[in-house]
Amino acid sequence: ADIPVIPDLEEVQEEDLAMQVAAPPSVQVNRVLTYHDLDKDLMKYAAFQTLDGEVDLKLLTKVLAPEHELREDVSWDWDHLFTEVSSELVTEWDLGQSERED
Repeated sequence: ADIPVIPDLEEVQEEDLAMQVAAPPSVQVNRVLTYHDLDKDLMKYAAFQTLDGEVDLKLLTKVLAPEHELREDVSWDWDHLFTEVSSELVTEWDLGQSERED
């Protein structure tokens, strides 16, 4: 009776597991921090001002760009981007070839 038995494939197919849904995990989330809150915490706590207790990050934290400067409103189009990069590479390659010939 203690010996585990491997079920037959027909038995497994009879069970309709497709209609069963796992219950979602229950995690209590009070509040998600905003970038503004994170920026305040970065300047407030000394733990963020050194790395491994040796590297001083104060200068870096003073010159970090704010979030609104990092947001881009430009949409990226693969075909346009690929054409632009290819064109620049061909131009650089042509300039390199002409400099070698001179």
